[in-house]
Amino acid sequence: MQNPLLTTKQAAQILGVSIAFLERDRWAGARVPFVKIGSRAVRYRHSDLLAYIESCLCQSTSQY
Repeated sequence: MQNPLLTTKQAAQILGVSIAFLERDRWAGARVPFVKIGSRAVRYRHSDLLAYIESCLCQSTSQY
């Protein structure tokens, strides 16, 4: 069975952002949802990444 939880590196590749972007996002309030496992491990659900991408859709530059 494939692991449904993704590492920060894998999540960054899917989103097309840097690992540092996701690390800063977690520190600043997490627009991209993540799962905290134990005291250090951070993982992302693929479904949360897709939902985040959908939430960023814009139709015009005046929307942001």
